[in-house]
Amino acid sequence: MSNPRSKYAEAGVDIDTGNAIVRDIKAAVRATFSPHVLTDIGLFGGLFDLHGLPYRHPVLVSSIDGVGTKLHIAAALRRFRGVGHDIVAHCCNDIAVQGARPLFFLDYVAAAKLSQEAVVEIVQGMAEECRANGCALIGGETAEMPGTYTEGQFDVVGCIVGVVERDAIIDGHAITVGDCVIGLASSGLHTNGYSLARKVLLNDAKLALTAVPAGCDRPLGDILLEPHRSYAPFILTLMAHVPLHGLAHITGGGLLENIPRILPQNIDVIIDTATLRVPPIFTLIQRLGDVSREEMFRVFNMGIGLVIIVAPAHVHDVLEAACAAGFPATVIGHTCPGQQMVRLQ
Repeated sequence: MSNPRSKYAEAGVDIDTGNAIVRDIKAAVRATFSPHVLTDIGLFGGLFDLHGLPYRHPVLVSSIDGVGTKLHIAAALRRFRGVGHDIVAHCCNDIAVQGARPLFFLDYVAAAKLSQEAVVEIVQGMAEECRANGCALIGGETAEMPGTYTEGQFDVVGCIVGVVERDAIIDGHAITVGDCVIGLASSGLHTNGYSLARKVLLNDAKLALTAVPAGCDRPLGDILLEPHRSYAPFILTLMAHVPLHGLAHITGGGLLENIPRILPQNIDVIIDTATLRVPPIFTLIQRLGDVSREEMFRVFNMGIGLVIIVAPAHVHDVLEAACAAGFPATVIGHTCPGQQMVRLQ
């Protein structure tokens, strides 16, 4: 219990709650540790020993991101574990598309007033996803900042560091005309486009999170909180057997803006939209919000969470491996001469 005479607590920051959170998450965090982790939770910095990793010329790869306004849905339904999965999966995917294996992850959770129950649930979700990706949750930070954050809302950010062999980096330079573009199915919105989705579905259409929308098979809240799918373990296994010319994680910017990030300057990608199995939630947003097709493809992943670009000779290998791993996959397009753009047809 907080000291009633604490002036800091009166100002809105409860040190005792922060200490209780650290106590409650220790077991979950320690469960992600490997022998390479040299420090326990609570020190000023996390130590990770690179000695013994099987790399001739190791290159560290890092990324940082946040869950975004999906957190509003989690707060409204008081369901937080999934957003812990979200941030780790998102960050693991971001470095895996460059061929990197995740080593360790750090988190940042902030709010006007920290809820011990919510933060513990978020970190438990992070720890579960870290274990699934072979990654250590090596450190983190919680912050109470009344006046900076809106009452009842919070922010979740994650930073990841991974490693890749120098000559195994995947950066798109091998992409050539005539390559095939394969899409791996997303689990839903993942962590992008929620500001537009919330405006259309909740603010304008006044749909309840507990309602089952037309064309959908479960409550809206369940659809919107479906965790971000992690493709990292699959990618790392696949790249050991198949020469991958390029990989793109389809996040903010959708297919239209994420694929060009890996294209050589003289190559375009043509996406055959008829091949896409667009989940009903995207169709619902487009219809209720009167959103153009181009904007939908720029804001949302439209059912494709990851794009793999390979030579035609390896398409069967990728599709077979994806099926075995439980990822619905299909050929959604091809490369052609162009100006580093994605064209929809």
